[in-house]
Amino acid sequence: MPFWGVSGSGILERPSTKKVREMSQITFADFVETTFKKFNIPGVAVGVWADGKEISACHGVTSVDNPLPIDQNTLFALGSITKSFTATTLIHLVAEGKVELSAPVRRYLPEFQLKDPQAAENITVLNLLNHTSGLDWRVNVDTGEGDDALQRYVAKMAEVDLIAPLGSRVSYSQAGYNLLGRLIENVTGVAFEQAVAQLLFEPLGLSHSFFARDDIMTRRFAVGHDRAQDGTLSIARPWRHSRGDAPGGGIASSVADLLRWGRFHLSDGCTESGIQVLPTHVLRQMKEPTAQLRASSLGDAIGLCWFLRDVDGVRTVGHGGSANGQFSELLLVPERNFAVISLTNAGPDGIPFNQAIVRFALEHYLGLVDRDQEPIPFDAARAREIAGTYENEMMTFTIDTVGAGLRLAVRIKPEIRKASKNAPPPDPEPADFGLLPGSSNEYIITSGELKGQRGFFTRDTSGVVVGVDLAGRLFSRVPLSSE
Repeated sequence: MPFWGVSGSGILERPSTKKVREMSQITFADFVETTFKKFNIPGVAVGVWADGKEISACHGVTSVDNPLPIDQNTLFALGSITKSFTATTLIHLVAEGKVELSAPVRRYLPEFQLKDPQAAENITVLNLLNHTSGLDWRVNVDTGEGDDALQRYVAKMAEVDLIAPLGSRVSYSQAGYNLLGRLIENVTGVAFEQAVAQLLFEPLGLSHSFFARDDIMTRRFAVGHDRAQDGTLSIARPWRHSRGDAPGGGIASSVADLLRWGRFHLSDGCTESGIQVLPTHVLRQMKEPTAQLRASSLGDAIGLCWFLRDVDGVRTVGHGGSANGQFSELLLVPERNFAVISLTNAGPDGIPFNQAIVRFALEHYLGLVDRDQEPIPFDAARAREIAGTYENEMMTFTIDTVGAGLRLAVRIKPEIRKASKNAPPPDPEPADFGLLPGSSNEYIITSGELKGQRGFFTRDTSGVVVGVDLAGRLFSRVPLSSE
């Protein structure tokens, strides 16, 4: 499932003395191995930066068809963790005085067009960085592998409607970050991938991070897998989306490089050799809230790309990612100088594996416990309010009741599957969910691969439910006559 940043968020409690004692008796490496076997994933790579030391644990193989051992330098498709690199490249240009966050995108991309001319004129660089532009999740287009891929992608945006008024809400947008990639090209005068390599990969010594398939194919890399209902695994194809999606999700990298990347964002902006890549205050600015999130497992707020979440009074900073059959999670705790990375190559089990690893690491190293909230008992009247079909450009979201309970099903639209050159990943099994206390609009998923995900319903001025959010994405309600 193409949901980014899927990590549980809920009630946060201090661990009991007994719990801390039990946790101390289990090493992190032991927990990773046990969890890897539990979920039966082909391959995982996990890393932690704690107490001034790097710890990594790698298990399994790159592919069930051509198995090679996973190690610290094995490349995984990062999906949307790539956005943290795109944002940091953009912020590098801000620090150099070449871009202003408050400036309209059109200052740097005069050709940028939308169906709404006023919105195209007023969207700012900051609106793209913090997902408040009103742009939909994706532009469903393949613009090839040439150096004009992003230019052609942006041209297709002239056909795009906004899903919300500019600045009115956070709505996760791959399209917005691909637009940032084209902006970076215009400002630097080089291809987006070259700009990232010159400004970040090279000075930070990220020698196992690449965009181009021709670079990746000469290294050891993991391929994604999908698990069928009978439990069999098959290779997920294509390995990645087209080049026009590179700024939003195109990097392949290793757990070793991501530990280095996490340490950089915990640092004062200098490399280990003392080269100042970014000013300290600029790195800190990326972690400051710019917009609040509502009932979201992505976080409580968003900074300049980073999702921010308080765990037991301690601020965490992170981003997740999903590619085709590959799932990744990166979480930083700046005030504790701590980072955890989890990379997997199978769906849907990679999602709960990553969640388990992150939660264990927070508890084991920092004594922070993250638990899911408990939903309220089933309410038939509220269930009738929200039951129905919702959709965005790519997917449908259907809610119905099963006995005395609520169930949701998220599916890729049939026309999207039919138009795809390769079979998209299988839809997740329908999942149970419940409404949360204190509101008739917030919910939590209680079963399946998306267990722990939170979201909310939106209503019009008359109180009628008109939309539902999941993983930062808005699904608009389909009128009953159209369902």
